[in-house]
Amino acid sequence: MDLFEYQGKQYFARYGVPVPSGGDTADTVDEAVALSDRIGYPVVIKAQVQVGGRGKAGGIKIATTTDEAREHADKILGLDIKGHIVRRVWIESASDIRHEYYASFTLDRSARKFLGMLSAEGGVEIETVAVNHPDAIARIHIDPVVGLTEEACREWVARAALPEAADGVAALLLKLYGAFVQGDAELMEINPLIVNTDGVVYALDAKVTLDEAAAHRHPDWANYDQKIDLDGREKLASDLGLQYVGLDGYIGIIANGAGLAMSTLDIVQQVGGSAANFLDIGGGAKAEVVANALKVINTDPNVRAIFINIFGGVTRGEEVAKGIIEGLKLSGVTTPIVVRLDGTNATEGRAILAANKTDNLHVEPTMLDAANKAIQLAGGAKDVDLGG
Repeated sequence: MDLFEYQGKQYFARYGVPVPSGGDTADTVDEAVALSDRIGYPVVIKAQVQVGGRGKAGGIKIATTTDEAREHADKILGLDIKGHIVRRVWIESASDIRHEYYASFTLDRSARKFLGMLSAEGGVEIETVAVNHPDAIARIHIDPVVGLTEEACREWVARAALPEAADGVAALLLKLYGAFVQGDAELMEINPLIVNTDGVVYALDAKVTLDEAAAHRHPDWANYDQKIDLDGREKLASDLGLQYVGLDGYIGIIANGAGLAMSTLDIVQQVGGSAANFLDIGGGAKAEVVANALKVINTDPNVRAIFINIFGGVTRGEEVAKGIIEGLKLSGVTTPIVVRLDGTNATEGRAILAANKTDNLHVEPTMLDAANKAIQLAGGAKDVDLGG
């Protein structure tokens, strides 16, 4: 679960991580002006979208007067930033910045430890720093059982060679680690983590991803309105309980399992196609779930063919096939559909699909065959053989 910046800052504040004071959200120009007047100028008006590059796109502006606040809010609200329409802004007091740092905590699955990263080169994308100046990032692996001790934190900060406020940064990082662990987060990132002209350290930005598997421990998470930044497809998928991410291609993707869905996107790209979405229907492929998945994909006018990629594990292939057939009947989709079914009782499942074949339903034996067929039906690239 990804939070917007304002939600991330509110989450930080719960655990004592210092953030700018007085911030609040506005959904209209008039609200933004009234809030700016109340906070006092200068203020920063920031687009609330879950994508980077807001500043370069004109989504972050400083206002020093009421007229500037109105002008900036009018331009930012409704702005398209990399396909994300701004419907809400966050407004806070402008900061006098002396230094910008970068800090984050996440999980390093290969090491089975938490990973902390700290750099004196904040304010830019950390990926750029990692490529151009990898030595500028100080990393620390943290045993979850031991946690981040004050001694280890201070040594980590020393390795980052920050030009100022090392003690303040160390104190903030210890609180940020507490928020990361106690708050059941998968990622907590501050970019920039600033030192202002008074030497005070605080988080000027907040990127937070929460572990949805821990939602049962946090009933308040239900208050996070994640649909404000979603397009129509994603809103519908969310309402139907589907794991869906809209993309820009023309091949609709349905798969059972996140790993298989990602592999399906990869194979479509490798054979010259372009995926319109990521959609994981989970285990079982029951008729209602398949129908809902097709309903969501059918709302995308760019989709010219649909690739259903199912691997039956505990769920048997014939049950999966029945779910697909019933789902097709319920959805009424006429777009060409290609099914690849493998795994437990796949032969029986494919026989059921063949016996219920329609003009727009095609069954292929392998993932590669199905990807090529889907692209062919969509009028895309020619068949590609990846066999070497």
